[in-house]
Order: sequence, then C-alpha cells, then structure tokens
Amino acid sequence: MSMSWQSETAPDPVHISFQGWVLIALRVPPLMALNISCLLLLWLVRVVERPLVGAKRPVSGHIAKTIGRLSLWVIGFQYKTTGKSMKTPGAVVGNHSTWIDIFTLHAANRVTFVSKAEVASWPAIGWLAKATGTVFIERDRAQAQEQTQLIKDRLQAGHKLLFFPEGTSTDGCRILPFKSTLFQPFMSDELRDTLAIQPVTVVYHSPAGEADRYYGWWAAMSFGENLLKILATSKQGQIEVVFHDPLMAKDFKNRKTLAAACEAAVRGGFEARK
Repeated sequence: MSMSWQSETAPDPVHISFQGWVLIALRVPPLMALNISCLLLLWLVRVVERPLVGAKRPVSGHIAKTIGRLSLWVIGFQYKTTGKSMKTPGAVVGNHSTWIDIFTLHAANRVTFVSKAEVASWPAIGWLAKATGTVFIERDRAQAQEQTQLIKDRLQAGHKLLFFPEGTSTDGCRILPFKSTLFQPFMSDELRDTLAIQPVTVVYHSPAGEADRYYGWWAAMSFGENLLKILATSKQGQIEVVFHDPLMAKDFKNRKTLAAACEAAVRGGFEARK
C-alpha cells in the first residue's frame, strides 16, 4: 500500500530500539483488546439500531467516539481541543496527515467518515472504517450521481459526514489545496438552504527533538512500519483539534467559493499553531 502524495523530502528510515519493542509489546495487547471489544459492542448495537432507526446512529456514534479517545490514551498521546463542535447534523471538513486522524477525529466528535473506496481493503484500518459506518466512494465519474445521492441520504439521516478535501494524507507540515468536487453535493437543491459545514484543523506536535513530519504518513510508507514507529515512541507529542465556526452552504455562490473558504479556515488554524 502506498500513499499518493510525494514530498521533496523522503520519509525518515524507521529504527526501533529494544526499549521501543518493549513499548510495542506493552501497548499492542490493550489496544487490540480495546478496539475488538468496542467494535463487537458497536456491531451488537447496530443490530438493534438498524431496524429501529435505519441509517441513524444515536448510540453507536458514542461508541466510535470512545474507541478514538481510549486508543489515543493507550498510545500515549496528549490531546486537546479548541473551539466547539457544531451540534446540528452537517458536514465536517479537515486536513489529513496520517491514519491517526481516524482516532483523533472520532475522539473529538461523533462523525461518519467519507473515504476513497480502496481504504475498505486496507488491513486493520479498513476493518475499523467499515465497522464505524464509513461511506466509501469510488473515483469514477460514472458513479458520481449515485454517490452524491448516498451522501445526501446520510446527511438527511442526521449524520455529520467528515471529508478530507485534500484527497490524500501528507507529511503533516502543510495543507494541500482542497478539491472543490467534494463540495458539490453540499450545493444541491435538497441540502444547500439548510446545510452547515464546519472546518476543522488537526495539528500534530512532534515529540521533543523530532522533525515536524514525525507523525505524517505519505509516499511509500507502509501502514505497518508507521504503526510500529508510533507505538515504539516513548513520549508522544500532542494532538490539537481546532473547531472553526460553521459555514452555511447557502452563503456561497458555488462549490469553489465554499471550498476556498473552508480551506482558508483550516489553513489559518494550522499556520497559527505550527
């Protein structure tokens, strides 16, 4: 598995010390037990939720949030949020640096991720994504109308759909231009007048003495190698999630102006904290 974004700086080689392997051995069992037990509970809750409320997730969303918070705690991250998550259903758009974003953004809010279809086949991450209700979309124009309808259905069911408009993860040192095509469903007749979109900035502060790109996931980095490096880190850095003021789709002329406004908010939050 490889990431599509390439940097002018290659990823640093991963070297795990004996102490690092001890930390991995200590962290993996509780992390696995936590995620497996919570995902089983989530599946059981969905068995009840689905026939009663359909696509809505009044209880299982809280379980996904718990998985995120406890997983970050087991791995050893410091974690803080700034601003307030909007209370109403709608869309959430943020920057994407690493697979850790899954835990980070679940921990911050009850959200449903929207992801490219190939993520469903990734080891571990794909399983977690499917279990938490991720909406998978194909990069195929022939399916664009069908996928737009799927997004509309989830929004109208009360979900907070979380998008990564950069379209890929990065080294965590920058914000890539937002792809405006992902904002097209927000401008539909059914959603535009009432839909709120909240920009969210996620900043990973590296451990003391490490490069800013320490937590980034890009180029040809394998998930397994990156996971082991992070689990082997004795003193983790801090994760900061910044909630910006929600924007209303109806206040923008088209998807491009809406995408630009969301990107500006996310970029501003990022540059103020990096």
